[in-house]
Amino acid sequence: MPNLFDLTDQVAVITGSSRGIGKAIAWQMAAHGAKIVVSSRKQDACDAVAAELVAAGHEAIAVACHVGKKDQLQNLVDRSRQAFGRIDVLVCNAATNPVYGPTTEISDEAWDKILETNVRGTFWLCNMVLPGMAEAGGGSVIVLSSIAGLRGNTVIGTYGVSKAAEAALARNLAVEWGPRNIRVNAIAPGLVRTDFAKALLEDPKRLEQAEQRTPVRRIGEPDDIAGVAVFLASRAGAYVTGQTLVADGGETIA
Repeated sequence: MPNLFDLTDQVAVITGSSRGIGKAIAWQMAAHGAKIVVSSRKQDACDAVAAELVAAGHEAIAVACHVGKKDQLQNLVDRSRQAFGRIDVLVCNAATNPVYGPTTEISDEAWDKILETNVRGTFWLCNMVLPGMAEAGGGSVIVLSSIAGLRGNTVIGTYGVSKAAEAALARNLAVEWGPRNIRVNAIAPGLVRTDFAKALLEDPKRLEQAEQRTPVRRIGEPDDIAGVAVFLASRAGAYVTGQTLVADGGETIA
């Protein structure tokens, strides 16, 4: 029987992959055979992860890219194709959230930064990658959304708006590109042990409260999300498109 999760020789471009969820996705896709393009804003951080992957016997390159800058996104796409010939898997993971607090208090500048980086950057990158992906025979696009995009939030509401928009973008792209053998899905993680949740993780009382309101009684680990990404990128997820898969330990249903 074929291995439904095999990604041998698939080329995966993963934004925001120098740490956290993106790095875990890079490692797990590499472990399943993919060639990896590591990308985040800082070249040295990208180089470090790519070097670790290569040292472990995987194929990887590093391309720094700020996802809010169109010319840098185009460079990422061009460098990836120059190195590996095509892009089979695109993971839009990089995002920003520079402010915490009620939406009524957010500045126009912060609103624009969050929406432009998280939504417009993903929109740009998909439009750069999808035509070539279709010409090569198809592929998979995975957008990192959030449970903040599924319910209201008093401290990261604008971030949630951007994540809801990204999930909607995934649905629309799935409809548009499905006839070209391209699947587009979103993952909505809950609370995951990353720098994004650092303030909560360092507060034992708040951490315990978060764990207790989650049915599995723990917060997520980056590999919990990486496993979902491998599923969506591989043959195992071949009949799944236009979906937002929630990976939150049951938090949103409790």
